[in-house]
Amino acid sequence: MRSLLILSSLVAALTISPTQARDFQSSSVHSLDYPVERAVAYMGTLINERSGGKLGIKPLPNSNIGSEDFLIGRIRNGTLDMGRFSIEALNDAVEETIAPALPYIFKSRANLRQVLDGPIGDEILAAIEKTGLIGLCFYDVGSRSFYAKKPIRNVDDIRGMRVRMQSSTIWVAMMKAIGATAVLMPYNEVHGALSTGLIDAAENTWTSYISSGDYEVSKFYSLTEHSMAPEVLVFSKKVWDGLSKEDQRIIRVAAKESVSHMRARWDEREASEREVIMKAGPQFITDVDKKSFSDAMLPVRLILLSDHKVRHMVNRIEATE
Repeated sequence: MRSLLILSSLVAALTISPTQARDFQSSSVHSLDYPVERAVAYMGTLINERSGGKLGIKPLPNSNIGSEDFLIGRIRNGTLDMGRFSIEALNDAVEETIAPALPYIFKSRANLRQVLDGPIGDEILAAIEKTGLIGLCFYDVGSRSFYAKKPIRNVDDIRGMRVRMQSSTIWVAMMKAIGATAVLMPYNEVHGALSTGLIDAAENTWTSYISSGDYEVSKFYSLTEHSMAPEVLVFSKKVWDGLSKEDQRIIRVAAKESVSHMRARWDEREASEREVIMKAGPQFITDVDKKSFSDAMLPVRLILLSDHKVRHMVNRIEATE
């Protein structure tokens, strides 16, 4: 009888173990050598090591074809385990995400990192859980600026232009305030839309501007640096709730540790791509009147600050040195 019980236990163990082993599927829109993709891969290595080879991460190239709302829906319903997207995509659902998405909210990249790495960042990540997502960490990807087939030196230069934006009610309102028309479309469609004239301009970090090839069809990158909104890495709560507390801890810690890895890779990328930029021939417009953009956007910002929670978080961000 004892032998039979031991045998049964062994069979049960062998049956359970394979079902516990899992590679979490993660969205991927950039090439796998892109800094944020390398950071997620690094996170996967840490998870694999610390789980004894039981868990890992499998990137799915082009897995977020479509809008960011569609991607979020996939993660929320568990058909995709994890992914990352711009924090603006959560502005309508999580008011805590509004403050870091506001234009000209951060004094510098160092100031941004100080905020995201501290209690304010932790509060924002915790607030995301009410949407069916587990906030893991932020990846700061530099300043975003406008680029087009002509220089944009002040707010008057962008009036009447059709500008590709991410899905965010707030940023649609911001574009309206500066006299532009926001056109919402997936990231992978921007290059073609610029080529055909479907849109007149777009906005992104200059590293994305280069890696996407958009510099080939829009030669003028105007350093408005209007946003330093980070990307957020999230996990499906539906999947998360089925994991053990230890596995959850391993994932959270690995995600946090991937941030410094991502920042190092990002700095390397920026340095190496300066040579590409010099050869490619895009023109960087530095004499930009940023105040003209900030002033034009002020009415929308004041409306947002009428919310006590948003105003309180903005005050705390601005007080962070």
